[in-house]
Amino acid sequence: MIVIVTGMPGSGKSRIVREFERRGFRSVSMGDIVREETVRRGLELSPENVARVSIRLRQELGQNAVAKLTVERVRSLLKESDVVVVDGVRSLDEVGTFRSAFPDERIVIVAVHTPPKLRFKRLKARGRHDDPETWEDFEERDWKELKFGIGNVIAMADYMIVNDVPPEEYERRIGELIERILAEH
Repeated sequence: MIVIVTGMPGSGKSRIVREFERRGFRSVSMGDIVREETVRRGLELSPENVARVSIRLRQELGQNAVAKLTVERVRSLLKESDVVVVDGVRSLDEVGTFRSAFPDERIVIVAVHTPPKLRFKRLKARGRHDDPETWEDFEERDWKELKFGIGNVIAMADYMIVNDVPPEEYERRIGELIERILAEH
């Protein structure tokens, strides 16, 4: 089974991924694939360069470029694990790439929703190199994500989890969600 985890930046996707990993399943981050490609091209890891490489990849390989680059890693991980979690799918084209590459695998989409102001606060606290520093930067990044089509993936999710609660409650919700996914699939 492939579990696609999607959501806006700062929504809490990585916590879901970590809980799957804690249970012994494997994962791959599409954002890491783009960051690796940025370094491979000899560029500094800056938000601007990562964004440029992301755009360039799509120009070179199509709108589902990052998914195409992720397929082989997923294929390899499926040899080690019954469940592989893919973090960072941003368009239905990318979902389609996984469905085409893995026609015999169950593919489940999990969407995380977190209110924008809470996501902004979390991103500022996280402090990763590509996190926005101002509300304007945050809004600009959200619009870029929405233009990629992430809203469509969220709308087509098989499961939705809302992350607007204290961390302990969110962890409980994640556990319940994973148990439900594993039981139903």
